[in-house]
Parts: sequence; C-alpha cells; structure tokens
Amino acid sequence: MLLTQRRIWIIFGALIAGMFLSSLDQTIVSTAMPTIVGQLGGVEHQVWLTTAYLLATTIVMPVYGKFGDVLGRRRLFLVAIALFTIASVGCAFAGDFTQLIVWRAVQGLGGGGLMILSQAIIADIVPASERGKYLGPLGAVFGLSAVGGPLLGGFFVDHLTWQWAFYINIPIGIAAFAIAWFTLKLPNKKATQPIDVMGVILLSAFTTCLIFFTDFGGSADHGWEALETWAFGAGMLVAALLFVLVEAKAKDPIIPLSLFKNPTFVNATAIGLTLGLGMFAAIGFVPTFLQMSSGTSAATSGLLMLPMMAGLMLTSITSGIWISKTGRYKIYPIAGTIITGIAMVCMTTLTADTPIWLIGVFLFIFGSGLGLIMQVVVLVAQNSVDASLVGTATSTNNYFREVGASLGVAVFGTIFTTRLTQNLRDVFTAAGADPAAAANATSTLDPQTLATLPDTVRDGIVTAYADALAPVFWYLLPFIAIAFLLSLFLKKVPLSDTAGLVARGEAIGGAEAEELEAAERSGRKAPAAGETQDALDGEPTTRR
Repeated sequence: MLLTQRRIWIIFGALIAGMFLSSLDQTIVSTAMPTIVGQLGGVEHQVWLTTAYLLATTIVMPVYGKFGDVLGRRRLFLVAIALFTIASVGCAFAGDFTQLIVWRAVQGLGGGGLMILSQAIIADIVPASERGKYLGPLGAVFGLSAVGGPLLGGFFVDHLTWQWAFYINIPIGIAAFAIAWFTLKLPNKKATQPIDVMGVILLSAFTTCLIFFTDFGGSADHGWEALETWAFGAGMLVAALLFVLVEAKAKDPIIPLSLFKNPTFVNATAIGLTLGLGMFAAIGFVPTFLQMSSGTSAATSGLLMLPMMAGLMLTSITSGIWISKTGRYKIYPIAGTIITGIAMVCMTTLTADTPIWLIGVFLFIFGSGLGLIMQVVVLVAQNSVDASLVGTATSTNNYFREVGASLGVAVFGTIFTTRLTQNLRDVFTAAGADPAAAANATSTLDPQTLATLPDTVRDGIVTAYADALAPVFWYLLPFIAIAFLLSLFLKKVPLSDTAGLVARGEAIGGAEAEELEAAERSGRKAPAAGETQDALDGEPTTRR
C-alpha cells in the first residue's frame, strides 16, 4: 500500500464524514429534548435519551479498537455507519419513549465505532509528529456538531417536528457509507489469537452496572438507600475484579493490562476521564437551560451555542498546527483546563436574567478550553504505545473519557432532574393543582405548553429551571481541577515520525511512496526489485 499525501487526504475525507455523523447525534437531541419528553411523556427519565447513547458508545469502544487492530478497520467502519443509519430510522419512527431509548442505544453501538476508528485510522496513515494538524480538524468537527446539533434540533422543533432530528442522519449516513466504501481502502487482516469474548462480556457488564449504580443512587425513585442500587454497585465491583483476572490470562486481551504500566498513557487517559465528567454534562444540559430558563426558542438556544463552536474550532485547529510544527504538547492541556475551569465558574452565575451576550462569552471560553485538551490527550495516548496497539490505546483512552461522560450525564443529570421535578411540582401545587395533577403537568411540560401558561406560573417554571441547573456546575469544578493537576505531570515524549501502517510493514510512506506513485503514473519501469502487495487496491506494486 502506498501512503501518498493524495491518498491520505482522500481517506481523511471519509473519516471526517464518519466523525461528523457520530458527534452530531450526541448533541442534536439536546434542544429537542424538552419537546420529545413532553410529547412522549417522560420528563422523569429524560436523562436516558443521552445516557443510553453514551452507555452503548462506551461499551463498544474497546471492541472496535481491539478488533480494528487484529482484523483491520475498513469493514468495521462500514458496519458502524450502517448500524448508526438504521438506528436513526428506528428513532424517527419510535412510537413511545421506551422505543426511542432502545434505538438511541443502537445508535450508540454504531457511533462508538465511528469515533474510535476515525482516530485510529489517522494514527495508521499519519505520523504522530504530523498528526496534530489532522486531529485538530477532527476535534473541530466535534465542535461544529456540538453547536450544529442543538441548532438543527432547535430548528426542527420550531419549524418541523422532533423526528427530523433523526431523519437528518439518514442521508448523511448513506453519503458517509458511500464515501467510505469507495475511498477507505485499508488492509484487511486475520486474527491470529482467540477473541477475548469473556473480556468483552465482563467489560460490558462493568460499564452497565456502573451507570445503573450512579443513576439509581441519584434518583428520587431509588436513592442510595435502595437495595437495587447497591446490587448494581456489587455487580460493578465483581465485574471489575473478574475482568482484571480474565485479562491477566487472556492470550489477546481486549484491554491489555500492560497499558496501565505506561505512566504517559495512564496520565493522558486520566485527563480524558475527568474531562468527560464535566464536558458532556455541561454540553448536554446548557441548551435545555437556555430554552426553558431563559425563555428562548429551541432554534435560538441552538444559535446561542455558536460561540462555543467558534472557541473549540479555533483552539483545536490552532493547537494541532502548532504541535505539528514544534513537537510540544504539554502546555495545551494545562492551559485548556484552566480556561475550562474559568468557564465553569462563570456558568454557576447563570439565571433567567443573564444577558444573552454574556452567556455567549461564557460558552466561547468553555469551547476554547475544550479545544486545547480533547485531541491532544488522544495524540499523547497513541504516541505512547507500539504501532500494533494504536487502536487499542485509542479506544481505551476514549473508553475512560466516555465512562466519565456517562457518569457525568447520569449523576449530574439525575441531580438536575430530581431538583427540577420537585421544583416544578411545587410550582404547580402553589398554583392550585392537586399532587396528581401537578405530577402529570410536570411530566408533560414542553416549551410550547410553557408559552400558554399564566405569567405567574411561567415565571415560577423559569425560576425552577434556573435553580435546578446553575448550581450543578459547582459539582463539576473539582473534576476540572483534577484534570489540571494531571496535566502538570504529563510527561514529554518525542512524537514519532512513522505512520502506524508503515511501522507495521503494511504500507510504504513518505518520499518513497510519492516516487512510486509518480513512477506508476508515468509508466516508468522500477529500477529495483522487492515485490509488495498493495492492499489498498488489491494490486501488486514494486518496492523501489
């Protein structure tokens, strides 16, 4: 296989399409959520619209990472796109809230693969010393979707129906599949060791028990005193213990325990974990705050996220370019955690009376901080391991970030929902409704209904949202502080000059690849021998 610059850019185009599809769906539901839960009747369980997607994504990440290393990444990438697109159809035609949650989980099964495989394929085709300028745009795509998702979700709710938040994925998914099918020609492999089935099962069990433990513990229906909460806690501990024992003996473990003997990898992964706790909780619920607490429409609340996109894209692309130029990366996570922490403090002051322009400033600061961290820790994790483990390292790093995200959304979302539900019931009870009527009004409340209520009730609801969400940001700050401390101890490791495929002997790269391609185009005869198989096109080429 020849890794020429032209071929790298073609493959990169397919990765951009896949990453956009995955990251868009993490946020497109956020502004549509109040309408969805109002129409389908599920305000007490609205957190699961986000958690189901994140939980499924988290479970499959290590699977895609490891299988990509041992089987090749092309077919897995196509499977992930297909899963995601089919699930989008299911979400759009869901008849009740339970069906919607199930299809959201299936979407996560595809979305996890798109996210992991995009980052791993970049490591296959681009050396670490040049990877920053490619990972930067991938991070910028996340920023674009983080704002484009709420914006599109708001537009669909205001002018069409919430189902369009899922219809939009169908043409994008079909286009991404076609692009990947024709351009993403990567080597296929065969497994040489038994698949670690028990490792996959136990890791999935651990992740599921962890999320249910935190969700049940923080909910009003169960709480930390409930037997079922601690049953999930016990299951989590048992699954973790058994997983470690199985991985220690597995011939080809899904997550090699040797990774955790690598201090650079552990540090970068811990930063991702703590960042995930704060990042997704904030991104997931800010549009809801803007829409309900500030009285803005769904479309307007999406537009208000544009400053965050601008900040994230600016710092993500700029830091990636400078890392490629200088080879230095440590300063960016340090600066990023400081900036993100400042933004969190600012967000604790949000009220219904906060000026729109000031909210935009807060979000710009928040996005700028995230852009300095997200892709850098992935680059550091990839660069710290052997080329044969790049997919596993990428997925493990992302896995722990998504564990943090799932925990953040589940725990802080539950805190928000519990406080909000009680606050809303108090508002309706004070307005003269009996407890049963207040509970029903709370579960079916959406922005359209809010606009029809008397001024005194509407003002009470706005205050209820503000009182429920703004203080939650204080709980997120300690995790940003931990990420800052970890960044201070991030070890400086020289960035590799060799792409993963080249290091594994699966491709020819650099000037030699360019010369070979030029010779093939001009029809010149090879001056030297050494036959290799071009896995990209399935045709033999001559190594010179």
